[in-house]
Amino acid sequence: MKLMTKKIRDKLPPLRAQENLGQAAVAYVKYFTPDGNWTWYATEFDGDDTFFGLVDGLEKELGYFSLAELASARGPLGLAIERDLYWQPKTLEEMAPELFPPVEPAEQPTCPPVP
Repeated sequence: MKLMTKKIRDKLPPLRAQENLGQAAVAYVKYFTPDGNWTWYATEFDGDDTFFGLVDGLEKELGYFSLAELASARGPLGLAIERDLYWQPKTLEEMAPELFPPVEPAEQPTCPPVP
């Protein structure tokens, strides 16, 4: 299975293109270990080898990962990483709401009334 196709490469925004979107950033492709519990969701791609996105392994975290590393890695039973052919793009908030807790508005200081 090809992990990267021209269609996916064209769809993925360049690195840092979604950084101001925060939890609304969209993951366009999903990779997973069919014999394990690791999943990589790519939100951005440098066009060559480096992705940015959500990694769900021992814990969920945002970070960079490599296409070459995905291609060479094997799961516990020796199976290669696969691309989810039926993946539909989703926001980071949809996949990992625990990474984006609601922000409480800062308490505004009150000034005493002017006499």
